[in-house]
This record gives sequence, C-alpha cells and structure tokens, in this order.
Amino acid sequence: MEKSFYHGKKVLVTGHTGFKGTWLCTVLLELGARVAGYALEPPTCPSLFELAHMGERMNSYIGDIRDLRRLEQVFTEFRPEIVIHMAAQPIVRESYRNPVDTYEINVMGTVNVLECVRKCDSVRSFLNVTTDKVYKNREWEWGYRENEELNGYDPYSNSKSCSELVTESYRNSFFADKRVAISTARAGNVVGGGDFAADRIIPDCVRAIAEKRSMVLRNPNSVRPYQHVLESLSAYLLIARKQYEDGQYAGSYNVGPGDASCVRTGELLQTFCELWRDRTGLQLSWEYTDAGGPHEANFLRLDCSRIQSRIGWTPRWNYRVMLEKTVEWTHGYLRGEDVSELMRRQIREYFGEG
Repeated sequence: MEKSFYHGKKVLVTGHTGFKGTWLCTVLLELGARVAGYALEPPTCPSLFELAHMGERMNSYIGDIRDLRRLEQVFTEFRPEIVIHMAAQPIVRESYRNPVDTYEINVMGTVNVLECVRKCDSVRSFLNVTTDKVYKNREWEWGYRENEELNGYDPYSNSKSCSELVTESYRNSFFADKRVAISTARAGNVVGGGDFAADRIIPDCVRAIAEKRSMVLRNPNSVRPYQHVLESLSAYLLIARKQYEDGQYAGSYNVGPGDASCVRTGELLQTFCELWRDRTGLQLSWEYTDAGGPHEANFLRLDCSRIQSRIGWTPRWNYRVMLEKTVEWTHGYLRGEDVSELMRRQIREYFGEG
C-alpha cells in the first residue's frame, strides 16, 4: 500500500458505522486520508464503531442511504475525491424477513449514491462493494468469473445483483467520458475482530464465549471463501487508487482468498476452537442444529485471476492466520484492551509495518 497516494485525499465511505466500514476508515486514517462517512447509527450493540471512538476521529454523517436530499448535502459539503460505497442490508436471513427494506437499501441506495457522484464534480473514483453472492449459483466446484450470469437467489443476493446492474447502467449512461472511474468489487465472506452482526458464524462464536455457552452451527458442510477483513479492504483501496490514476483499470473484480481458504463451515469453527484453546487454555464446545430456515447456498467459490493479473492484488493471510488474528483481537477485547490499538496493530502487521 502506497501511503503517499491516500495522504490528504478526501474519501467518503458509506456504511462507515458497520464492521467493515469501521475497519476501512481506520486504515484510511492510518494512511493520512481525510475521511468522511455516511450511514445510519451503528447497527449492533456493542459496535466496533463506538468501541473505537470513530465519531471523534472522522467526519461522521448520520443518515439513511435512501434519503437522496441528505446524501446530496453531504457530497456538497465534503466534496470527496474518492467514494467507496458499502452501506447495505448485508444479512441473507434478514432479507427473507424484510425483503422490501433490503431492496430499497441495496438497490435504491446505490442509485442515490451514483446520482450524487454524477452531480459532484470533485469525484474521480467510485467503488461499489457488493458480494460474491451476486452470481447465479449453480453449486459448481470451480470459481465464478466476472463475466458469469448475475442472478442471486435470495433477496439479499439478488438485490446486490441489481446493484451491480445499476452501477453498469450509470457507467454506460453518464460516465462514458471517463470523468469518473467506476468499479464494483465482489467480495467473499469476511472475518475479523469486532464483527457483532447476527447470523454470522464468528460473531455467533464470540457471543457464545462471552455468555459461556455452547456454540451452535447450522450448516457445517457449507463451503465459503473466507478471508480476513483487511484482505478485502486492501483490495478495495488498491482498486480505487489504480482507477483514480488510470481509468483503464475500472471494471468488476472478484475479491476472495486462495482456494485453500475456501473451507467448510465446520472446519472453520473447529479451527477457531483449537486456536482459542491454544491462546486461553479454555476448551470450547459446539453443537449442530438442523433448525431449518430459508435457502442458503451450499458451495461458493470465486475465481480471482482478474484482480491478480490486472491490479496486482493477491491475498496475504490464509484462513488459519485470519482466525489467529480474530482470536487475538477477540481475546484482547474481552480482556478490556484498547480496541483502537488492537486494530492499528493488526493493520500495521498486515501492511508490513509492524
């Protein structure tokens, strides 16, 4: 990561109060960027955003991504050069409970951000962060490429497919002059310290540890491309920089781990338990439950050849290191250590400065 590029750059992050948003803003501050964020209040309690005191360290605008007028005010006031759009309703099971909100947030939210980008002449680089679930999942054993059909099954995945199509339409209709370089990033499942979301395996584990109860696993044989949160964020920042410098790098990119980190959920949980025991001496227990529930894909893998060949990004931490860092962060958090320092230490380690 070239620190000199982001130093002094004005970067707007939507969804900054969430787990990934908080990590991204922390990295940007470490790089010397001038950071603003637009999002609702933190979506969980506890929240990483509040634990890290991010509201005191950056320009934090609280608002709904569906509120176009409010969003336009933020663009006019802050005048960003780079926009990274991560605000979303990101949970599959929640999308079954509230499909209308999911589509409004993930589709019209993207329309609103792109409309603000279209009207704001300071923006030169825009990145829409979607998901690996945008593809029509045929349960293939090989990875999906960026030219595969976009047609997610559930309301969350499908709304993100729509978000991709909206971005492509705006690129063709309003940015053919290359004034703004526009890309989308389709990332796999991210893991790391400070994720307190519901219906995610590692956050569920952390809650079980804090409450001294057994962990519950729904789909032990589901295969997912797991990666540390810093892996995906490093890719986002590299894409945003490269296309800012040269518009030929704009496009769509899969962001995922190596094949060795596409593992079954049961294996992921077992490794987490082993690493927790090694660090703390405590043996964790978990149990499988067949509680039913809505459809979720069993097998999903990405082909990340494009980002590696065009942008030069490759993953650094495999899934075991990813879990080691998550266990390290979680243990420190539960012991009352300073959350901001835990994050900065791992950021320096990832980028080779610690």
